[in-house]
Amino acid sequence: MTAPTAHHGAGHGAGHGPGHSAGYGAGQASCHHGEILQGVFLDAAGRRCAGLVTLPMTGPASRAEFTRRPGTPPEQLTVLPGDRTKAARAAVLAVEECALRRREPPCGGELRITGDIPVGLGMGSSTSDVIAVVRAVADSYGMRLAPGTVARLAVRAEQACDPLMLDARPVLFAQREGRVLEVLGACLPPLVVVGCALGKGAPVDTLSLPVRAYDDSDVRAFERLRALLRRAVATADAALLGRVASASARRGQQVLCHPEFDTLTDIARRLGAVGVQIAHSGAVAGLLLDPAARGLRHRIRDCVRALDSNGITVTRVFTTLSPLPTTKEFPSGPAHRGGHRPAGPDTPRRPAHLPAL
Repeated sequence: MTAPTAHHGAGHGAGHGPGHSAGYGAGQASCHHGEILQGVFLDAAGRRCAGLVTLPMTGPASRAEFTRRPGTPPEQLTVLPGDRTKAARAAVLAVEECALRRREPPCGGELRITGDIPVGLGMGSSTSDVIAVVRAVADSYGMRLAPGTVARLAVRAEQACDPLMLDARPVLFAQREGRVLEVLGACLPPLVVVGCALGKGAPVDTLSLPVRAYDDSDVRAFERLRALLRRAVATADAALLGRVASASARRGQQVLCHPEFDTLTDIARRLGAVGVQIAHSGAVAGLLLDPAARGLRHRIRDCVRALDSNGITVTRVFTTLSPLPTTKEFPSGPAHRGGHRPAGPDTPRRPAHLPAL
């Protein structure tokens, strides 16, 4: 029997402490608030690659519990809720990975998923489910998988994934390949985000969106934004990050076409926000404020009032100032604990309701 690569920490799963039987594991994963930058970039070999930089948000999370049933066939998997098909695939793949490392035959088991991440808004709820499941399965084997391995399994489970397994440093992430194209720095500049949901929070069916072809000029434009974002992170320049996010959001409207987008950018300009950001595969958006600006509390209140008066649903205000853990290899660390999310299909899902201020 081979030794596991690492023992599972308390943050990712509950482990095999008091009250937990052998073969039981738990895992958690946080969400994000859409993208700061998304487009097509060049990797280290000069090859075009779809990539994104997400805006992390602590609080809402997915939680998974997995109990192995040794001696049962791997396809004998009970999943609650039963419609989490991507998470179920992730469980099967994770069992294969962990059983191989343990030199044991893969087996079936029981999987339960709960959480409180709003669905359909582009906050990574599906990826969060998948990562929580992979962590729970690994925990049931008494191991903790490296973030790169989790990313590989997540892509196999859902074709593309967000970089939620990394938990910390801002990275340009190839979502269809599950690999980091660039670590942009240690942390994002300080920002206050006034979150909102466009389109009344109705889910966006990303599969129905037109696929846009990018040419060389698009790639050059995205690479310029990448360089600016790298500089914004290095110098903690909130205003420069806001410019990058706004430019990326505007490019995203060529596909998403949110009718409230011009109103959102007008509010940002009038009230002194450094920019706007949106989910490129959903309806969540945010006004970005510099916390060092004068009159911040009044500015936040004015933003909330302006969004509300224009019929844009305000969701939550949060900051990038919260400390996030890192590790040596990949950004990683304790997953954030969350409550329960009602059952819902992977896609499309019903309109999500985020807690208002």
